[in-house]
Amino acid sequence: MTDDTTESTIVDGAQLLEERAGDAALESPNYDGEFDAVIVGAGLAGSAAALTLAKRGLEPLLIERGTYPGAKNVFGGVLYTPTIRELTDLDGAPLERYIGEKRFSMLSHHDETAVSLKPGDWHREPHNDSFTVFRGDFDEWFAEQAVEAGATLITETTVTGLIREKGAIAGVETDRPDGEIRAPYVILAEGGNSLVSEGAGLKETESRENIAVAAKEVLEFPENDEAIEDRFRLVGDAGVSYHYFGEGAVGEAFGGGFIYTNDDTVSVGVAYSLEDAATKRQSPEETLNLFKSHPAVAPLLKDARTVEYSAKTIPEGGAETMPDLVHDGALLVGDTAGLVLNNGVHLEGTNMAVESGYHAAAAIADTIEGDGHLSQYADALEQSFVVQNLERYAWLQERVEEDRELLFERLPTAIADASTEYFEMDRKPKETHAKAAKARVLETVGGLKGATKLALRYRKLVR
Repeated sequence: MTDDTTESTIVDGAQLLEERAGDAALESPNYDGEFDAVIVGAGLAGSAAALTLAKRGLEPLLIERGTYPGAKNVFGGVLYTPTIRELTDLDGAPLERYIGEKRFSMLSHHDETAVSLKPGDWHREPHNDSFTVFRGDFDEWFAEQAVEAGATLITETTVTGLIREKGAIAGVETDRPDGEIRAPYVILAEGGNSLVSEGAGLKETESRENIAVAAKEVLEFPENDEAIEDRFRLVGDAGVSYHYFGEGAVGEAFGGGFIYTNDDTVSVGVAYSLEDAATKRQSPEETLNLFKSHPAVAPLLKDARTVEYSAKTIPEGGAETMPDLVHDGALLVGDTAGLVLNNGVHLEGTNMAVESGYHAAAAIADTIEGDGHLSQYADALEQSFVVQNLERYAWLQERVEEDRELLFERLPTAIADASTEYFEMDRKPKETHAKAAKARVLETVGGLKGATKLALRYRKLVR
């Protein structure tokens, strides 16, 4: 290398600082007043809103605090896609496996009683619109669909507050050098940890009685490439979602455990009341480890290695604690609006997030075009499956809490004992064992009268 070449590569320090400042300026342009709407959070709800607005010919700005969409998002593992399929083509989407089997298990400390569902239709496209995904991969892909449609995405940007002008929300404050970004409408899709919405007085901080804490691990099987297919009896792209309840799943807490199969890993976790985590001193990590060691669970995870650990909180207040969705200039969507259904049978949130993002964006687009008003968002959501499902099961959370000792402790043990009795192989007549099994369950629920009362208390589940 010659001296001339060496000298040509040396840059004066002051000049270098100027160049870096110039690059920073290019990376932090002034977006003030340039967009039809600002969307806070590039998760499923936010990207659905951005995609909807862009397809309507409008210019949304999608702001994500992570290094990429999905970098900060945590969830159990199953994505429900009916609305996403209406918004964009799923070909090329980073899906892991479709859900071909649902299994529900009641666990005592040592026993499992399970029901498995494997409808043939689930193995045919669109596979009941149920897939395992990794949110980091899928959310980034989904945001890209919005960008390709015309949305603008900026990452590594934290929204710190809302701008108000004459009482109306007129933009957001950020930690970027240019700070404020004004726009006529704001969609708050910041997730369950809704600091901006709460700080602006758009919703109250949720009480811990209405919040669940969840912990999840992603496990791989480094010594056995066929472990997932063999242990969960899978063929091709089929996968499973296993759900577990009872004291064998989460101890004395109110909640459950889960296992979902990905392409070459499994997601295993627990979710239970934050109130129980606080009052019973039952940490998520300890609860998860106890669940993984249960005799019905441990064989499925044998020789697995943890490659990822995450934890989050989940809003579970349902319809009764849902905040006002519409404000002057701002709309709340997804987890920010508490749109999560978790009644033990239906564990949903991703589909509700996407649906709410779509309806919020549609209301803004109609308002801009002069054919609607922001309030139509709340009306549309109320008429959709989102609020209808939340209202249908609004009673269930409180009732299960009232019956938690019976449902999560006494009944799983009684059913396990009754099953053992019913299928006992000895020299006694089958009738003897059948009567004893029936008596064991009836004793637990309070006889025929108690069984009738219990059935009536939960009759809305099948009405």
